[in-house]
Amino acid sequence: MQMIVKGRRMEVTPAIRDYAEEKVGRVAKILDHMLMSAEVELYTERNRSIEKGQVAEVTVYTKGPVIRAKEAASDMYAAIDLVSEKLERQVRKYKTKIIDRHKGAAAPVPAPPLVEESEEPAIVKTKTLESKPMSTDEAILQMELLGHDFFVFRSEDTEGTNVLYRRHDGDYGLITSV
Repeated sequence: MQMIVKGRRMEVTPAIRDYAEEKVGRVAKILDHMLMSAEVELYTERNRSIEKGQVAEVTVYTKGPVIRAKEAASDMYAAIDLVSEKLERQVRKYKTKIIDRHKGAAAPVPAPPLVEESEEPAIVKTKTLESKPMSTDEAILQMELLGHDFFVFRSEDTEGTNVLYRRHDGDYGLITSV
């Protein structure tokens, strides 16, 4: 498995790198042969009034979906602990669903984001997906694993583009195209 530990506007010390690799490496044992690579991004929030300003964000690329987790704490080691626990819960949930279905839900690997800094609101991230048709249940699983509030996918029934989103009441909404 390939693991990249990087800092956003900060230097990653060898001690923190080793700690992150050890903690996130535990997920590799759970995913066995399904794991392709993992990316750990560490950074400090610029706003000093934020109490939990140390952030750890992990993206795991599997042969199926992309699994993402992000946590913040008052120090980087605690943030890494929190994000690894959250990631482990997500991976176990995903693996349980695969065992229950006897198959995995394949999802595209997103292209690296394009980041630009600007004073005015601007598009700061662009993703391109090669989407395979999937069921609504597969789309819900993918959305949960990514930790997003919405997910765009192609319906396996109609081949149309759909948007699945989480409602404020905790249920899901579905926007379909004709």
